[in-house]
Amino acid sequence: MKLKSALLASVLMVCAAAPALAQTPMPDPLDDRSAKRIEKMEKVVRELRAIVFQGRDTGKPVVVQTAETDAQIAALNERISDLEQTIQKMNGQNEVLTHDIDQARRGADSQKARADQLEQRLAALEGKITTLETAAANAAAAQVAAAPAVPADPATAFKQARQLLLDGDYAGAENAFGGFVEAYPDDAKAPEARYWLGETQFVREAYGDAAGSYLGAVRGWPQTSWAPNAVLKLSRSLVALKKPADACRTLDELAKRYPKAPADVVSKAKSTRTQAKCAA
Repeated sequence: MKLKSALLASVLMVCAAAPALAQTPMPDPLDDRSAKRIEKMEKVVRELRAIVFQGRDTGKPVVVQTAETDAQIAALNERISDLEQTIQKMNGQNEVLTHDIDQARRGADSQKARADQLEQRLAALEGKITTLETAAANAAAAQVAAAPAVPADPATAFKQARQLLLDGDYAGAENAFGGFVEAYPDDAKAPEARYWLGETQFVREAYGDAAGSYLGAVRGWPQTSWAPNAVLKLSRSLVALKKPADACRTLDELAKRYPKAPADVVSKAKSTRTQAKCAA
């Protein structure tokens, strides 16, 4: 009640003073700022009177509540701060994601570049293979076309091949004797044809082919003029193929099978034994 009495007294005093203030001559009646201040004060007085009279009429104490504006502003500031932190965090995550995406894009570009290079290399290799295959096919066709036809008569075929060898045409003789052996494998002249075929192959240092031809020629150990030399050349081919043990066994058979071999064959066989390091 004391608060109510005090407020009422204050309001009455303000109300009593209001006419006096209104009658007080103003320094400058045209001063808008002073008029606005008075208007504002009168508004406050009216609000206070309304509050006091409301309390008097209702009999309830007048309670002046503290405005919650500061608390709300503080809460809003806190929320804004949280939002700013969240945005900063999201910005950081976006930067990381952007960096990862850039790295992935660069990696993909690098992989694509390597794939393109590999595809180009494969295409180049395929082109080379195609070129080589074409060249090989052309060479084979040319070789077939250049190869002399094997006569239908074995005797004529052997004679023609032998003449090519005597003329020094080793390539032609090789083709002719090879054609004879293929066309007439069971002919009586086939072992000798294999021997002369081995001679043409030995000349061009095709020792593997020559060894096979010599071996086919001396199968059965024929008693002919060319047989000892065929065995000698077989042993020399084996030495060239780095098969000294087989060469030594072949030379042992040469001495056993052909004890009356020509002197030049015996002399060459001795030097070949030394070369192959055969046991005495």
